[in-house]
Amino acid sequence: MKKIAVIVAGGTGSRMNNAIPKQFLLLKGKPVLYYTLNSFLHAYDDLQVILVLPEEHVAAGQEIIDAFFDYNRIQITVGGPTRFHSVQNGLKLINDESIIFVHDAVRCLVSIDLIQRCYDTAVELGSAIPVIDSRDSIRQVSELGNEALERSSIKQVQTPQTFHSKILLPAYQIDHKEKFTDEATVIEAFGLHVSLVPGEENNFKITRPIDLVIAEHLLSMN
Repeated sequence: MKKIAVIVAGGTGSRMNNAIPKQFLLLKGKPVLYYTLNSFLHAYDDLQVILVLPEEHVAAGQEIIDAFFDYNRIQITVGGPTRFHSVQNGLKLINDESIIFVHDAVRCLVSIDLIQRCYDTAVELGSAIPVIDSRDSIRQVSELGNEALERSSIKQVQTPQTFHSKILLPAYQIDHKEKFTDEATVIEAFGLHVSLVPGEENNFKITRPIDLVIAEHLLSMN
């Protein structure tokens, strides 16, 4: 089965207090985006990448590709105003039947094992959404007040969210809605269920300065 990873790199450096977008910040001398691309390209020799970037950062993305990777395996396209539209733009480049990974560029510590487990599950069940247990107590707030939720039934969602193209491509033909925070919510709005797989604690998003420190430490341990 053909394998395609849509890597969405549309973030800014606002929460990092940095003018440089998060995906281009350096970890051990290499951009965050390098580690993400490297994991997917090493997971499967036949995997192709569609890298979705803001238009003003396409040149920076191309520089990373030219410096570290085989450009024949990576294609760049421009993102949209929301994550939904950015993913949609990436999917427009896919015509063949395939397994499609959609991944946040700033989840740079994603493991090859998780990528391969998501692939195997999507081949079997059509979808694979990595999740981890919530370690904190959870409360739901409403107009009537707030109440505790059973923590064991709450999962935190990660990427790569992985689907058979026959599921994902038609689903992204529907109109955008504010509730579409990830691919799973789009699939569910399309009337389908998703399958969950165990995610990884280290597969977190780089969003704050402390995350860079933690990621650098974890990379140093490998």
